[in-house]
Amino acid sequence: MEHYGVFATLTGAFVLAFALGFLALRVGLSPIVGYLLAGIAVGPHTPGFVGDSALAVELAEIGVVLLMFGVGLKFSISDLLAVRGVALPGALGQMAVATALGYALGYALGLPPAESFILGFSLSVASTVVLLRALEERKLVKSDNGRICVGWLVIEDLAIVLGIVVLPAVIAALSGEQAGTPTDVAIALAMTLGKIAVFVALMLVIGSRVIPWLLVRIAHFKSRELLGLGTLAIALGIAFAADAWFDASFALGAFLAGLVLNGTKMSHRVAEDSLPLRDTFAVLFFVSVGMLFDPDILIEAPLAIAAVVAIVIVGKGLTALVIAMAFKQPASTAWLVAAALAQIGEFSFVLAGLGMSLDVLSERTYNLILAGALISIALNPFMFNLATMLGGGGRKEGQAKAEEAPLPASPG
Repeated sequence: MEHYGVFATLTGAFVLAFALGFLALRVGLSPIVGYLLAGIAVGPHTPGFVGDSALAVELAEIGVVLLMFGVGLKFSISDLLAVRGVALPGALGQMAVATALGYALGYALGLPPAESFILGFSLSVASTVVLLRALEERKLVKSDNGRICVGWLVIEDLAIVLGIVVLPAVIAALSGEQAGTPTDVAIALAMTLGKIAVFVALMLVIGSRVIPWLLVRIAHFKSRELLGLGTLAIALGIAFAADAWFDASFALGAFLAGLVLNGTKMSHRVAEDSLPLRDTFAVLFFVSVGMLFDPDILIEAPLAIAAVVAIVIVGKGLTALVIAMAFKQPASTAWLVAAALAQIGEFSFVLAGLGMSLDVLSERTYNLILAGALISIALNPFMFNLATMLGGGGRKEGQAKAEEAPLPASPG
């Protein structure tokens, strides 16, 4: 089976994504289903053309960066602080429940404790691309509901970054191995928190002054391509610096880069200019998910896949619904949050890949996680439609509030 290079991979991915996305729309499905099928078609597990899946995954990370940068452009610090009372306990509570359910499933499947923990942890975090794409399609990013979802997402991002730091020690403990004292783990965690705090402070204090000033200087040249290039360089450069120097994630770095531009006179123009790139790379993300997936797992372990999908959609969805209602959120908000977070994606792959590098996650379990991601992503548009129906027209409410003033502070 011949593997092709960059140009052939991108050509095959985009041509098939367009064709199958168009067909999906024609039969009343989300185009995301078509993009996923395109990825399976050009992946290494199906006959014929085989694209470079490793390259596709790396390029898809650019889509995550650009998407989070765009969300930062539409958000403000006050937006995040306003929903902290719901988003913080909600994200941590939902991740804890999903991890426990995944661990229980791993135990039932006869997996070792360490592998069961990785399975559960990988099922606990929602996809940035899927959630934000769904909110943007429904014009809900700046609504009350959208702010809660994005705040929830940012907390999950931070929790995963910290989780990756301590994961090797947790895995070693579950495997009965030695991996440093609790003091060593605490020091490593404190150092990571300190680096992230320094990065956030630098972005809010220095970045909020330097980045807008720089873009204004570039805009004076009246060159649209230079401004677009400068915007891309800032988004990708800060995302890379966040990951390489401060142990934060690409997504968090890009989000903060957009956040410091929020409210400036350049934010609207930057958001418009970066939209085509964001959409293009978001499509590539879904294709890359399909390329990683091995369809044979559907035949080999259908019941295990059904259990994984149930945890992701039912377990996570119901947990989010209960938490949102416990914090006295309207029914439309509770159902929307439940639908938005009832899927998994890119961070699940990162965690699963880390598990394989630590030699505790088998290829079969890795494919179970991929199957759960692919199926939950494909079903997510239907979950949104169901949530809108059960919540009493959440889309109209969100659109009506999209331009409102920042929310009053939530309790906590």
